[in-house]
Amino acid sequence: MARIKELQAPVQPEKLAGLTCGDLVSLSGVVYTARDAAHQRLVARLEAGQPLPFALENQALFYVGPSPTPPGKVIGSCGPTTSSRMDAYTSLLLKKGLKVMIGKGPRSHAVVTAIQRYQAAYLVATGGAAALLAQCVKKAELVAYPDLGPEAIYRLEVEKMPLVVAIDSQGRDLFAHGAEAEALI
Repeated sequence: MARIKELQAPVQPEKLAGLTCGDLVSLSGVVYTARDAAHQRLVARLEAGQPLPFALENQALFYVGPSPTPPGKVIGSCGPTTSSRMDAYTSLLLKKGLKVMIGKGPRSHAVVTAIQRYQAAYLVATGGAAALLAQCVKKAELVAYPDLGPEAIYRLEVEKMPLVVAIDSQGRDLFAHGAEAEALI
């Protein structure tokens, strides 16, 4: 059985060097949410030389748009969205210090190359497990772009979020291994 590696966010870059494609990860700490529209706005701000609503350095971004928060809960269901929709924006965010992305599905060759260049990691969450992932969120607060509704940027405090390393800092890609992937986990 695979050993689960503990990871704290914001992430210390040397911790990412110890992760290998296929590793199981338990993530705790602070992560920010961002989907397509938020990514577009973040990149536009960077290209205009404007400050971002949060510091990117060593941060983790969770590609999610939570459902409405039920009474008595911290957050609604929050499952990962398809990560490839963020690919056009990812290289610049990695260059500016982003270290971890959380989503689902494969990434483009350009993103895999950027992950390796900037010594980052791409972690995947199980699609369809949004209610389980919501239980890992201990606090949620709106940070930016409230007009985007559930796609606004939120600061989440998470505890023991179960993830899998899909692309490690060496550029090894779980999705590229196909039938060999089972041996990695």
